[in-house]
Amino acid sequence: MKKKISAKKIAVIGMFSALGTVLALLGKVIPSVAGFLDYDPKDVIVCICGFMLGPIYSFAVSLISSFIEFIWFGSSGIIGFFMNVISTASFACTAAFIYKRKRTFKKAIIGLVVGVLFMTAAMVLWNVIVTPYYMHVPRETVIGMLPTVFIPFNLAKGTINAILTVILYKPLVKALRRMRLVEEREIRKTEEKEGNDGENTGI
Repeated sequence: MKKKISAKKIAVIGMFSALGTVLALLGKVIPSVAGFLDYDPKDVIVCICGFMLGPIYSFAVSLISSFIEFIWFGSSGIIGFFMNVISTASFACTAAFIYKRKRTFKKAIIGLVVGVLFMTAAMVLWNVIVTPYYMHVPRETVIGMLPTVFIPFNLAKGTINAILTVILYKPLVKALRRMRLVEEREIRKTEEKEGNDGENTGI
């Protein structure tokens, strides 16, 4: 039975990684901000996976999909790969960790908000440290862009992805249940404590 469940989870990770890669590719058609900041919709898929199975799985999907993107159509090299992993994982893993503690709608919203803020802070640190070398500009220039470019961009990107996560979570979970790739107890095992059947607790 353990092998069967493990195989299902591997299939879910593979499916989410593929979906994340496709969304990352579709995101390339959206014009960049400041010439190099790209909106990445794959964070939605990675976060949904984390809400379903836990933060470790969201990190795995983030790593796999970012690596495929790096190999297949990435244009920013190894730096872009690490940036993708840090940005996506800091948002999705944080949100999934908070939601896992108590699977209620309130906790999901709190997790998403904290995830957006944590991702924004992580990318501020990343840009201050790495961007001067990557873009060949003075660090003072990057710091000057924080309040006008980097922080607003990451807050907007994170907010959009958080809203899409709430909207798409239930439809995607229902589809996976119909495909028998996930079981009710795997994603709602703690929600039953909050209601008769957990239907009105999680997102």
